[in-house]
Amino acid sequence: MAQVPGYKLIVDQLKREGVDTIFYIMGGPIIDLAGACQDAGIRTIDVRHEQAAAMAAHAYARATGRPGVCMAASGPAATNLLTGIANAYTDCAPVIALGGAAPTSQFGMDAFQEFDQVSCFKSVTRWAERALHSARLPELINRCFREAMGAKPGPVYLDLPGDVLYKRVEDTEVYYPPAYERTALPGDPAAVNRALDILRKAERPIVIGGSGAAWAGADREMQEFVERTGIPFWTTPQSRGLIPEDHDLSFLGARSAGFSEADAVLLVGTRMNFIIGFGASPRFAADVKFIMINSDAAEVGHNRPVEMGIVGDARRVLEQLNAGLDGFPNKRDSPWVDHLRQVDAARRDQTEAQIANNSMPMHPLRLCGEVRDAVKRDAIIVEDGHEIMNFARQSIPSFVPRGRINAGPNGCMGVGLPAAVGAAAANPGRQVVLVGGDGSFGMNIQEIDTAVRHKLPVVCVISHNGGWTGAIRDRKVPGRDLLMTRYDEVAKAFGAHGEYVERPEDLRAALERALNCGGPAVVNVVVDPYARATTQAFGSYSSKLS
Repeated sequence: MAQVPGYKLIVDQLKREGVDTIFYIMGGPIIDLAGACQDAGIRTIDVRHEQAAAMAAHAYARATGRPGVCMAASGPAATNLLTGIANAYTDCAPVIALGGAAPTSQFGMDAFQEFDQVSCFKSVTRWAERALHSARLPELINRCFREAMGAKPGPVYLDLPGDVLYKRVEDTEVYYPPAYERTALPGDPAAVNRALDILRKAERPIVIGGSGAAWAGADREMQEFVERTGIPFWTTPQSRGLIPEDHDLSFLGARSAGFSEADAVLLVGTRMNFIIGFGASPRFAADVKFIMINSDAAEVGHNRPVEMGIVGDARRVLEQLNAGLDGFPNKRDSPWVDHLRQVDAARRDQTEAQIANNSMPMHPLRLCGEVRDAVKRDAIIVEDGHEIMNFARQSIPSFVPRGRINAGPNGCMGVGLPAAVGAAAANPGRQVVLVGGDGSFGMNIQEIDTAVRHKLPVVCVISHNGGWTGAIRDRKVPGRDLLMTRYDEVAKAFGAHGEYVERPEDLRAALERALNCGGPAVVNVVVDPYARATTQAFGSYSSKLS
């Protein structure tokens, strides 16, 4: 028999669960846990702020479909994870947060950094618990994965008191659970048949895919369904690329028309939250028939009644729908699809005219167009900020699953660089490009150091308008203005590649140099401070306040 410290039991179970990367900052009492992870071959990426560790783990999960793991020392180190964990919670993203804590033997004695960290995390996690018995640590780690990848994915938190981490136990006393495997349940066949009947009779049907389809790996099944039915599709921002957006049934510029004029909507793995206007009028017609596929029964009918709800895994249910498509009338050549095609073409012409504009200061859409044309088809695009994020959504398509990352429904700024770090760690050799604003970029700019030290070749393209959001002519907005910081010079100080661009005709060459430099890069682009994006307002959100 041999005695094993608690932290070693954690590492053994993490390996069983397939963990290959952890984001963290060193400190007590988790420092030996980090060392044991390294010894076991788990890549440990030490960031410059714990917030970035959580945000990077979130992006890692988005980019891989597996839970991301982050770790922090006790006290303020653990609470620094909270904003990133809250983002993952609202985004239904599986992130496992491990936090060191004061020893249980000193609870109630005003020990160093002693307070109830578990309570801090309970409101922004699917599950939060404190480890009390060293021998049960593998069970608790396994529970983390089961809770994070449940019916509604999300973050979890496990509190790791110092004495529990370092206590040595007989290895014969330890039970190592088998690695968690997600169970993908099909839908009720009667509900599937009813859904097909609704869509068969609809004159103006659409499909909206969401994160549930991405987590289920349902991209092929969704594309098959769209192609065999001829029904136009859109996705939520985080699930873009489930089907290539140059598909002939993708009409990015006709989103508003498609949503508001549809008579039947198939929601595949997405909630009726503010992203789609709660499914309410005027975003959608008052009499539209919703069919909702969701793995979480509590989401079916939330915020708006549905004509048919199907509880099940998105991929499995789409397989069932596809199996019932024999004889389904293909709607590709219908007046409805032709109408959307015309609306989309008109909007695309407007956007392309702005992209081609050579005015100075540069319009943000020109920046987006150059990024679109410079990156590879399978590039991961990370968006951060306000105006530029909305411009990028309008103009930069995605062609592969898991190719788009932003803060999600929490709308948190500053996620861009940490998210790019996480995405690059998950996808060695693949282009990862951050398109962000100068305000948001400054929030976590120190993570350039992380990218340099860990040789993560993220390319950060900054739409620099000198402030938070777009300026308003003849009006001073308190707190809006920032300095025109030379982020390219900051990047060079950290050891990264830096480019400064003012002229539109110089941008493409600067982007190509950055993409080919072999390491992290910042392209600092001066844009028109008065350019303001037109996008679906949070009006459906604010209308709920009246």
